[in-house]
Amino acid sequence: MIDADALQDDLLTSGVMSRRVWAWLIDICLIGVLVSAFFLVFTLFGLLTLGLALGLLGLLPLIPLLYNFLFLAGPSAATPGQQMLGLVVCRDADLGRPTPLQALLSVIGFYVTLATGAIWMAVALLTVRHRTLHDMLSGVVVVRTRALTAASWSWNMPDRA
Repeated sequence: MIDADALQDDLLTSGVMSRRVWAWLIDICLIGVLVSAFFLVFTLFGLLTLGLALGLLGLLPLIPLLYNFLFLAGPSAATPGQQMLGLVVCRDADLGRPTPLQALLSVIGFYVTLATGAIWMAVALLTVRHRTLHDMLSGVVVVRTRALTAASWSWNMPDRA
């Protein structure tokens, strides 16, 4: 007997873990470009103000947090790396877009997890929907975009109108 819930979870999360790693690597590259650009702008502005604005360099560590938060709380509910690899972050309860609070908790939890040792990410190997600790804390799940969008027509599937 096939369990419908297990089949649904498999459809939603098949291949998600490896895609999350690759998406993270893409996002790291994009964040690196952003941090470099802001470093250059802040440094030049600091030199133009004879050092008075060099304190802006202290804002650089916020760029990765803002990058992740703004994309997760935005209309796409995914970072550019996640979008490229067909992933989206959803509420675990109903697969809707995450609330801003859930996005904030997810981002903070992610960076706390990285700071305390990425081994905590291995929890995703043991959970049903491959959720990490920060996913569970914030009530979100990362799923395949393709699994959420129904095909409009298929040669072997009748129209369900």
